[in-house]
Amino acid sequence: MAAKKLLPIVFLLGAVSFAASTQPATSAWAHAGADGKLAYQTLPTGDRIMDFSSAGYMGGGVALPDVPEKARVRPSGLDDTTAIQAALDEVAALPLANGFRGAVVLESGEYRCEATLNLRASGVVLRGSGSGADGTSIVMLGKKHVAFALGASGREVAAKPFGSPSLVADAYVPSGTRSIAVRDRSAFKAGDTVLVRHPVTEAWVKFMGMDALFRDGKKETWLAVGRSIDSERTITAIAGNTLTLDVPLADDLESKYLSSPGATVVKCTPPARLTQIGVENLRVIAPPQPVTINDPHHTAVRVGAVEDAWMRDVAIVDTVNSITLGGSSRRVTLERVAITHTVATKGAAKPADFSVNGSQIFLHACTDQGDSVFYLATGAGVTGPIVLLDCEFRGGGWIQPHQRWATGLLVDNCRVPGGGIDFMNRGQMGSGHGWAIGWAVAWNCTAKSFLAQRPPGSANWLIGCSGELERKPMPFDGKQDLPAGIVDSPDAPVSPASLYLAQLTERLGATAVKAAGL
Repeated sequence: MAAKKLLPIVFLLGAVSFAASTQPATSAWAHAGADGKLAYQTLPTGDRIMDFSSAGYMGGGVALPDVPEKARVRPSGLDDTTAIQAALDEVAALPLANGFRGAVVLESGEYRCEATLNLRASGVVLRGSGSGADGTSIVMLGKKHVAFALGASGREVAAKPFGSPSLVADAYVPSGTRSIAVRDRSAFKAGDTVLVRHPVTEAWVKFMGMDALFRDGKKETWLAVGRSIDSERTITAIAGNTLTLDVPLADDLESKYLSSPGATVVKCTPPARLTQIGVENLRVIAPPQPVTINDPHHTAVRVGAVEDAWMRDVAIVDTVNSITLGGSSRRVTLERVAITHTVATKGAAKPADFSVNGSQIFLHACTDQGDSVFYLATGAGVTGPIVLLDCEFRGGGWIQPHQRWATGLLVDNCRVPGGGIDFMNRGQMGSGHGWAIGWAVAWNCTAKSFLAQRPPGSANWLIGCSGELERKPMPFDGKQDLPAGIVDSPDAPVSPASLYLAQLTERLGATAVKAAGL
């Protein structure tokens, strides 16, 4: 993908470039069909690039709200944690009105904070007076802590299945579908929240080549046999034994590797999520932290069990492992979140500035400046959609889904000029991270390097992307390069310019997209 320095064809390349600029290339994998609607090429098994457009606040295509002020705080010059928390709790005690209680507004100035600020109720917003130097600054002092915590976290807020599960009837359910047939539909009705459960079996782990991970003579476990990877969805319609889901499935389900016990659908009680909460228009500043990721450190934001939540216009300086969205977070937008590091962490293990482990997560116009960092990482069993749109990450770092089979990521029109975008098998790295991502798409991106590998029975796509294309074996393996992902239209951006916006426009219409500020 790197340009060759061949002077005799400079004029020809210029002509090709001019033609491309006036008539963009298209990709068979996703393009406007003759009827103007998006058309998708499928794999022989029926898998396709999923519709990512439900990522974000309220399921995409909805403007972030402006919540009325209900309390105001001024900086004291001392530790302001107690005063800010008291204002948040005061607003949390107000009644809900159209889903909101109100905003706590921090006036311009510097707020010294020595403990975590907790948003504990739905409908509460913490708003500063700007993220610039003359706006609102939260200065983290004292014992290492998290600046903001939104919603509870931990296993106690996971979705809880109930009732008898129904086995999936299809021998193969392709990635990207919204329809799934079950053996017995009698327990289900439209509007039910369900878990689509992908069991981890010995046969599937072996098929993925993850049954023989060893490091330093010790066996590593990629995913424990007996657990399941769950996708929380809502049934929108039922026809016969076929359920239609609100959001496409990010992964495929292949019965010959998943039986027994087999893939299932089961009703569930969703986590007790907080809704309509946000942090906006402020800056978080930590002291420079040249630490390893195992040392205590200041962290900016921890997002737990929330739905329809956001961060907007937030600048973050010198935190480590800056933002973590837990597995129970859903329909979250991060808009214009800017992370900056003045020092790098120590050691071989690198922190993740945007650690995304929820579903329907949307990062828009976010930036990161730093070296030796994962700009975006995912954890085990994360099921999308997760979307990065128009983000820019500068320094020597990576967008790199991180461990144990995440699915359903779109990196759309993002730039990593000094680093890489990697959809890869991390092998024995960490504690046996193995295949980190499947069914991921980089669309019209630029980066110094790309590493896209193809997992067994899955795909990763690079479409319209510009940068050096790498080939590598599994880390510590030292053998032949792993199979390459699907590369289409290298060094030539494709139409539509943004896959996410094209999908969103098709689903909701151009008016909704414009109203959302996109």
